[in-house]
Amino acid sequence: MASPACCRIPPVSADYTPQGTWDTVADFKTYIAKSPTAGSTAPKRGLIFLYDAFGFAPQTLQGVDRLAQLLGDDAVVILPDLLEGTHPEFSWLPADTPEKQALVKGWFDAVGDYHKSKPKLLRVRQAAGARFASVQSWGVFGLCWGGKPAVLASGQHNEGEGRRINVSGTAHPGALAAADAEALTIPHIVLASKDEPAEVVSQYKEILEGGQKGKTGVVETYATMNHGWMGVRAKLDVEDDRKEYERGYKQVADFFNKHL
Repeated sequence: MASPACCRIPPVSADYTPQGTWDTVADFKTYIAKSPTAGSTAPKRGLIFLYDAFGFAPQTLQGVDRLAQLLGDDAVVILPDLLEGTHPEFSWLPADTPEKQALVKGWFDAVGDYHKSKPKLLRVRQAAGARFASVQSWGVFGLCWGGKPAVLASGQHNEGEGRRINVSGTAHPGALAAADAEALTIPHIVLASKDEPAEVVSQYKEILEGGQKGKTGVVETYATMNHGWMGVRAKLDVEDDRKEYERGYKQVADFFNKHL
């Protein structure tokens, strides 16, 4: 099921010229970010970035490039097209009519199913591990829709060569559920907006920051930000939103730099 806020708030546009390159990983079209001095060292750390449901938006590509810059030359950041070019239409949102609601539900049932996307993520993880053989530690970070497969892959059975994920996280997560936090086996960061369910965010915080055995994480709510402020709904022409966008990616990078 989609985040209620995701179905209510229409996306905004922004202009950005991506700095990376396009290739294929595990048969998925993939954006590979470049830091300013990329290529000076073989990457030792890898990050798989999962977009929100709207795909390769300029704001999202800028976020991928920003993470690559903040993680530095020893990290590679990739963004695979797990939805294979099939995304919700902007015209469906806000989903304020039965017809639009049916279109959104149909997309989630046919394409955007989180549990069907988890095996796709694991295919990318295996292929990326073989392609970037120098990488010793892999993380995954997802926006909204992408946050759910990220956390699902970070729980039970998170072990083995070509499978292991070492750290994960999400911003303005979709389908947030405390059971996913309970299942986590690795450090995890959650950046919530004011539109996520406060009760579930609080449960996540208690699980990850409350001293439960084996749990490590950070949970913070950006109380002035709308759902999607780090993805396709990022209002980069609004000063406060742009600052929070930048702060969010810096906070994510600091967490991954600590644990990845």
